[in-house]
Amino acid sequence: MKTTDAPLRTTLVIGSNRHGRFAPVIADWLLDRLRARTDLTPQVVDVATTPDLPTTFARSPETDTALASITPKLASADAFVVLTPEYNHSFPAALKNLIDWHYTEWQAKPVALVTYGGLAGGLRAAEHLRQVFAELHAVTVRDTVSFHHAGAAFDDEGHLKDPTAPDAAAKVMLDQLTWWGRALREAKQQHPYGA
Repeated sequence: MKTTDAPLRTTLVIGSNRHGRFAPVIADWLLDRLRARTDLTPQVVDVATTPDLPTTFARSPETDTALASITPKLASADAFVVLTPEYNHSFPAALKNLIDWHYTEWQAKPVALVTYGGLAGGLRAAEHLRQVFAELHAVTVRDTVSFHHAGAAFDDEGHLKDPTAPDAAAKVMLDQLTWWGRALREAKQQHPYGA
C-alpha cells in the first residue's frame, strides 16, 4: 500500500469538560462512524480527561508532563475531528487552551467540525473555530455535523432517534476530510510545509 493510500490517522478532539456534559454521547456516535471507515484510523483526545493545562504559556516540568499525553496524538494525526458544544455563542475555554498550547501540530492538516447546542446547534462555535484554525494554518472542511437541541435527538441509550440526516451529514463531512487529508499528506511528502 502506498503511503498516500494508507488510512488517515484521525484525532477526535472532544472539546467539553463541563460536569454533566453531553459530549460523550455524540462522541460515541461519531466514533462508530469513524471506525466503520477503512480510510480512517481514529484516536481520541478528550479535554475532560487530559491533565489541566495552565492558561499562561510558560513552560514548566508540570506543563511538559501534561502535554506529554496530548501532543503526540495531535502531532501524529493526519486529520482532526473537533467535537464542541456552543457556550455563550462560542466554544469552550478548555478547547481554546488545548488548541493554543500547540502550533505545528495543526499545520497543513484538515479539521472537521461537529457541534451541538440549543437552537443554533453550535454553529457559532464552528464559525469561531474556523478563524482560529485558519490562523494555525489548518484547513477546515466545508461541511459540518450540527445537533440542534442534541439531548432531544438521542434516546436514553445514546442512540439517535432518527439517524438519517446526521449519518448523511457525517458521511459528506468525513469524505471531505479524507480528500483533504490525503491531498495534504501527499503534498507535504513532496514539499514540506513552509519550505
